[in-house]
Amino acid sequence: MTALLTGFAPTPSRNAGTRTRPVLLACSHGTSSSAGQLAVAGLVLAVAAPRPDLDVRSSFVDVQEPDVPSTLASIGSRAVNVVPLLLSAGYHVHVDLAEAAADAHDAAVRPALGPDLRLAGQLVRRLDEAGVQPSDAVVLAAAGSSDRRAVEHCEAMGRMLAELLGRDVTVGYISAVEPVLGDAVETARRTAPGRRVAVATYLLAPGYFADLAAASGADVVSAPLLLADEPAPPELAELVLDRFEG
Repeated sequence: MTALLTGFAPTPSRNAGTRTRPVLLACSHGTSSSAGQLAVAGLVLAVAAPRPDLDVRSSFVDVQEPDVPSTLASIGSRAVNVVPLLLSAGYHVHVDLAEAAADAHDAAVRPALGPDLRLAGQLVRRLDEAGVQPSDAVVLAAAGSSDRRAVEHCEAMGRMLAELLGRDVTVGYISAVEPVLGDAVETARRTAPGRRVAVATYLLAPGYFADLAAASGADVVSAPLLLADEPAPPELAELVLDRFEG
């Protein structure tokens, strides 16, 4: 898995047909957290391992290397489907990745991972692991974005989670958007006096934002969707492949 931290490029299959399929370029945000790096690398591995017919590589929009433009350049003339390992389609998808793909030989940017019911299902699993109770008020902790489209994706995830849980879910944001997560937690506590407040961490992996979610003041805070010390959920690897296929 170590190779995934600086870009994953498995040996192509000897089947000549693999050369005609687009490369799957999994692009995540990047993080300085070693746990976050390993968690995301595990997802890329889970995508690649059962698919020897695909050339799966990884790149990053920030913090880590290789970046997207240099990775696309290294692929050369082959077609590439860039799959954002991002939970919503904000600036990184609509600007950073779009511009990099436009400058490449033959690259297309696929949709972000969310919103999707498979992500909501993993949020429920994480809440269960954290010990959420039926009486708890639930706040979805999202990263936030200056792009309204990304915010709408987060609100849609809040509605999906509410449907699966059978209770109301409010959304709080860690940056760029109101309500700020800490304020959303306090509002939930005032609205439901005597009840615990649980935060569902809608972040892909451990890192700085996950640490902020953990410090939000909630009684219960779930883990991010991916963790370094466990395999990536098969349904999330399936989601990445679905985005690749379009």
